[in-house]
Amino acid sequence: MLVYSQKSFLIVDDFTDFRTSVRSMLREMGIRDVDTAESGETAIRMCGQKRYDFILHDFHLGDGKKNGQQVLEDLMIDKLISHEAIFVMVTAESSQAVVLSALEHEPDAYLTKPFNRLGLTQRLDKLVQRKTLLKPILQALDRGRPAEVLLACDNLCKQDPRFAPLCLRYRADALGALNRHEELERFLKAILANRPTPWAYAALGKLLFKRGQAVQAKEIYEQAIKAFSMMPGLYDGLADVLAAAGETRRAQSVLEEAVRLSPLAVRRQMQLGKLALGNADFDTSSRAYRQAVSQGQNSRFKDPESNLGLAQALIQKNVGNGLDARTRVELNQVLGDVAKEYTDDQGLQVRARLIKATGLAQAGDAETAAKLTEAAVARLENMDQFFSAETALAVAAQLQQLGQEAAGTAILKNCVEVYGDDASVMQSIAKLTDDPTILGAGNEAVDLNRQGVRSYQAGKVGEALEQFRRALALQPKNISIALNTAQALLRMAGENPSSAALEECRACLAKVAGIPNTDPRYERYRKLRIRAVGS
Repeated sequence: MLVYSQKSFLIVDDFTDFRTSVRSMLREMGIRDVDTAESGETAIRMCGQKRYDFILHDFHLGDGKKNGQQVLEDLMIDKLISHEAIFVMVTAESSQAVVLSALEHEPDAYLTKPFNRLGLTQRLDKLVQRKTLLKPILQALDRGRPAEVLLACDNLCKQDPRFAPLCLRYRADALGALNRHEELERFLKAILANRPTPWAYAALGKLLFKRGQAVQAKEIYEQAIKAFSMMPGLYDGLADVLAAAGETRRAQSVLEEAVRLSPLAVRRQMQLGKLALGNADFDTSSRAYRQAVSQGQNSRFKDPESNLGLAQALIQKNVGNGLDARTRVELNQVLGDVAKEYTDDQGLQVRARLIKATGLAQAGDAETAAKLTEAAVARLENMDQFFSAETALAVAAQLQQLGQEAAGTAILKNCVEVYGDDASVMQSIAKLTDDPTILGAGNEAVDLNRQGVRSYQAGKVGEALEQFRRALALQPKNISIALNTAQALLRMAGENPSSAALEECRACLAKVAGIPNTDPRYERYRKLRIRAVGS
């Protein structure tokens, strides 16, 4: 038996008797540093104050409280737990939903109640032996240095080639973090040719999709699901590929299977709700969004989009039939929660009011609906944040439906200015208006931006900068053009940019400061801003 006397333990369970029983087992193993917590919230707070070597955490801690899966998510994302630490999920439940949900978030072990000291010791011994062997790799992970992870893997394999299988996933993750995509692709294919594993299939599918090889990614996911039909993450990947290809019906079907296997994932339920709403399957959409709202209450993945999506699904489900009392109560509840909890988010406040106005109009209360719509439009006029393209289009359509044509047109014009370089966005705008002054507003700026990109890629940075400046003068809120201009300015300025160059760069970025943090370009915006402000 290994020696645990110098190790720290945290037991998390809502039953006093269980905490006492496990503490006694640990005492018998010679362990003195044992803390306990009766809730996930308390456990997270304690982990913020002290680093534990072992955490034994019950999965279900009572209704309305964080469960073990949600606590593990928080600890990992907030880096309150070391890679060297051992997290054991404990539960008396053996249902597929709970087991798969727990395993999806990859605790170090899954332990079913009841267990005795001998069983606990044997499980911990195996985990400690493995983590001790992998210690240099785990320490490099804690430091966030993927190059060191690769070196530690190499050293371990040189020590004994039999350890190579233990390093495979660490190698793959490190190669991905270093953007060594071609090498990673070869590595993953070699693993699958030798001994297929679900994680390697998932990693290869994700990589191929990211690199624009959607057909190959689809094939990989389909092969993976045939071999590992109980792994919900593989279904998620396939659904993403299918949705991107426009196969939304099949994507929904695939995601429904993932939800059947493992229904306790907030983001999976949200994605299913969104797909089903787009497919006009309002029953499925409302069920999925309702689950996302419920499960999200104690999750860091709580998202007001679930509330708004549920409201939309309920309204669409009852088009032509009014709204019964039960539906009106649910609408008021989910939209009221958004209004109360996100008071500082102008966009959410506007959207919640417009959706509620749509519901009121459908229920026959035209007067209240009109007042609510007018209040939402007044808020719109004072907004300084950008809607995402998808949200802007939805808001424009709602305004049109509520008889606010002018406000809807203003949203579409703004959408063209911000996202007019995206062909798919322009196609969606064309479904809502045939006004040539709107549809053609950004053509010249988009052409200049394209020319600037070609010049930049050819190394003609000065020429590119002038083209970007002209484009930005025409479309000052266009995110891509503003970022391109800022990047060209910094490239031209070199190692020691002048104050004038930095000032112009900051001015460019200020024009698009309302960029949503969900926009794929947000990280680029953030990095450019750090360079411009921090130089």
